[in-house]
Amino acid sequence: MSLTDPSLYINRELSWLEFNERVLEEAHDKNNPLMERLKFLAITASNLDEFFMIRVSSLLRSQNTAPDPSGLTPRDQLAAISKRVREMVQKQYSCFMRSLIPAMEKENISILTYSQLSVAGKQQVDTYFNKVLYQVLTPMAIDQSRPFPTLNNRMVNIFVELAPSKEASTIRVVEWDEREVRWRISEKTTKSPKYAVVQVPTVVPRIVPVVTDDKNARHYILLENILLEHIGRLFIGHTVTRTALLRVTRNSDLEIDEEEIDDLLDEVTRSIRGRRWGSPVRIELSRGISKPAMRLLEKALGFTEDKIFEIKGPLDLTAWMNFATDPDFAHLQYEPIMPSPVPDFASRGSMFDVIRKKDVLVHHPYMSFDCVLRFVREAAEDPNVLAIKQTLYRVSGQSPIVRALIQAAENGKQVTVLVELKARFDEENNINWAKLMEKSGIHVVYGLTGLKTHCKVCLVVRREKKDIIRRYMHLGTGNYNEATAKFYTDIGLFTCSEAFGQDASVLFNVLTGHAKATDWQKFAVAPLTLRNSFELLIQQETANALEGKPASITAKMNSLSDVAIIQELYKASQAGVKIRLLVRGICCLRAGIPGVSDNITVSSIVDRYLEHSRIFIFENGGQPKVFLSSADWMGRNLKRRIEVAFPVEDAALKNELIALMELSLSDNIKRRIAAPDGIYQKAGRKGRTAVQSQMMHHKRAEDAYAAAVSTSPLG
Repeated sequence: MSLTDPSLYINRELSWLEFNERVLEEAHDKNNPLMERLKFLAITASNLDEFFMIRVSSLLRSQNTAPDPSGLTPRDQLAAISKRVREMVQKQYSCFMRSLIPAMEKENISILTYSQLSVAGKQQVDTYFNKVLYQVLTPMAIDQSRPFPTLNNRMVNIFVELAPSKEASTIRVVEWDEREVRWRISEKTTKSPKYAVVQVPTVVPRIVPVVTDDKNARHYILLENILLEHIGRLFIGHTVTRTALLRVTRNSDLEIDEEEIDDLLDEVTRSIRGRRWGSPVRIELSRGISKPAMRLLEKALGFTEDKIFEIKGPLDLTAWMNFATDPDFAHLQYEPIMPSPVPDFASRGSMFDVIRKKDVLVHHPYMSFDCVLRFVREAAEDPNVLAIKQTLYRVSGQSPIVRALIQAAENGKQVTVLVELKARFDEENNINWAKLMEKSGIHVVYGLTGLKTHCKVCLVVRREKKDIIRRYMHLGTGNYNEATAKFYTDIGLFTCSEAFGQDASVLFNVLTGHAKATDWQKFAVAPLTLRNSFELLIQQETANALEGKPASITAKMNSLSDVAIIQELYKASQAGVKIRLLVRGICCLRAGIPGVSDNITVSSIVDRYLEHSRIFIFENGGQPKVFLSSADWMGRNLKRRIEVAFPVEDAALKNELIALMELSLSDNIKRRIAAPDGIYQKAGRKGRTAVQSQMMHHKRAEDAYAAAVSTSPLG
């Protein structure tokens, strides 16, 4: 069979939807705490929003009619997506209405309609509408002089149909009379229905608590239900005949031609503002709209029937995320688990002294991210530090990393920061930080034209005894974001390796100046050498297998879609290389096809934390090579991004990563295994001891810290 045969590949978009299905399974799983199930459901809704805003909009805009590697044209993909998403939405609302709502009621948490409220509850809601909501609402009529309003992206709206007045309304009509060669003004009567739109405000809570006589019960009503009950107040003199809830999802992909612009910062800022007005790619609609009103919507929004998703429940399930994470429901959430301190940095001494003696591996969120913050803060305050250079892809809104970099600049350090302005949906946050850093004297760079800078590198240049200049680094698989570090699994390496330091210096010279990359000593860098490096490593395993040497590949990543890499893996499998892939999301490779991929297994873990680390282990004839990277095996990572893969060379740390992977691959609680058709099934225990890898990673981190403290002179 040719390795280009479409039957060997799974469509990228459909594979992503299968990942979202795995998240949805966690919402159904009654072994998870109730509010965690609700949170998983909200995540699936948020994921679908982004999927439509970026992936579906890209397919709709595509001028390409050629099939993808799986044999599907853009039109085929859109049809398959529509069918699959409709099935998924049905499952979402079945989970919400039939499972989660009844489960909440058993916990004395009720989501009520207006008619279900007590007398006191109705009085409270009426007062809230009169004193607060009525002042905020703005009904927008639709008629000859007031066209259909532009509906903001992902905002819930109420579409209102009004009955004609009992007496026919009179309108003035201006017509040209050719016979008399003049304008004629006449009056006509009409009894056509009228329409209006009311946006459900976002400046007040969507889920409103309501008073109850039962102290042990919690009652809530949705904001839109309050508005629907009182909607007539906004249209005095008219009769409201129908209402429907409406939510539009719009194209939100930034389309920037970097070759044709003078200022990337200004262009990204302008494009962000335009997101709310992008073309509609999905319309979510509750029942109850009339046929004439539907025709009006179709004309006004420019959509066809395939973009309409009729919803049997409250629109926008993402609204339940804040509800699910409310501290008042702590008893229905995961028990908090504190990350362990990093054993090597447990003392109050300088981190530089520790790193100078040995490389240190950190595994978040099982180990505290504070060590990364401390590294930058120590560099900012250390009088011997001359310069700090760092890449920033996604940072938090209150970023202590950025604050430390600003402090470093104020302390006289030479600070250079590469901020990626095109980090999707974090652009505005990154722009704000970039402007603040520039004002503080930091040299801010916005990356290379046509490439996103996605690597995670922090380089500290320090003067030591006898004027020795030493470079200390943190290299990672995840972002410098202390907020996401609490629930993203990532790995970082602290080192002062001279070879790593030279490569890091070259990397920053390429990013900030006009330097051309020389031969890298340790790093593999996309889009220059990373693809070739990975392909050579896979090919070496293939050659080893053919020679009868030990040959295997164990790799962990977020996504696998690059065709060239997949074909190399197929060749390796055919040669007898045992390949185990742990892929959280998209996987376009089909595992288990006889004669092609029967030596390949694909697993996915969906659990409490988002699996985000990238680890690559090549057996190399019994002398394992282990790499960490910021890159997935996707075309975008290998072609259109600045990415770094780096080796872990310390024998103890290599063994630690190998053990980490073995533990993850032994998970029989939250790991799912892919069948050749791309459908995943739980690994299953089959009488074996339960292994939930994320919880065991926590235990390993706790034990490592306890052992370090017990053997410490201060223990």
